[in-house]
Amino acid sequence: MEMHKSKEVTLQQIVDKQVRKWEAETKRRYKKPIRPVITISRLPGSGAEMLAKKLSEDLKLDLFDHELVEEIAKSANISKSVIESLDEQDRSALDDWIGILQKKIHLWPDEYLMHLTHVVASIGAHGHAVIVGRGAGFILPSDVCLRLLLVAPKDVRVNNVKEAFDLTSEEAEKRVMKTEKDRTSFIKKYFEADLTDPTNYDLTINTTNFSVDVVVAVIKEAFNTRKWYDYSMKK
Repeated sequence: MEMHKSKEVTLQQIVDKQVRKWEAETKRRYKKPIRPVITISRLPGSGAEMLAKKLSEDLKLDLFDHELVEEIAKSANISKSVIESLDEQDRSALDDWIGILQKKIHLWPDEYLMHLTHVVASIGAHGHAVIVGRGAGFILPSDVCLRLLLVAPKDVRVNNVKEAFDLTSEEAEKRVMKTEKDRTSFIKKYFEADLTDPTNYDLTINTTNFSVDVVVAVIKEAFNTRKWYDYSMKK
């Protein structure tokens, strides 16, 4: 579920559509209660957006890009509608995950962070999703998500951003460095973690010398072959 660029489609309409989809899939979901997700952390310019889109299409997973998750978390009413889309069983899983996170780290008494953690946990409880950014891999337990970190050397990332946004080399470098600093600070502040530490992830991939198809193939193999925890068995 990507953030639609058209002004005619509001955030509430996008979320309402997703909630209706979740509701329609409830019976089918419980026939296969293991519903893992893929979380993508990334250095700016490493190609995450294109990879996320192809992964979601190939694996038939819902796509939640960083912009959409950010906008949902900023809106108390829309965050509430996402959380309330969970049934009793999945809400119990959400509560468990938030409880584990609170014991693991000191969560800031921040309204935005509260909405963000609950929104990401709600998406994770519904499952079958690709979530880009916003610390999703640090919010969800590792046994229900494949946590990815996408990287590339600075010069490669700057060139990618330069071409993607038609910028000068200087403009692209400033954009890359500012975004990287913001993302690193965000993860450090809220989750007491290092964005670039490979031990925080299942896979860290340098996208420099591989095509999108090759990287996607590697991720799909990992996703389809790893053992997943069936949290529904607790109930």
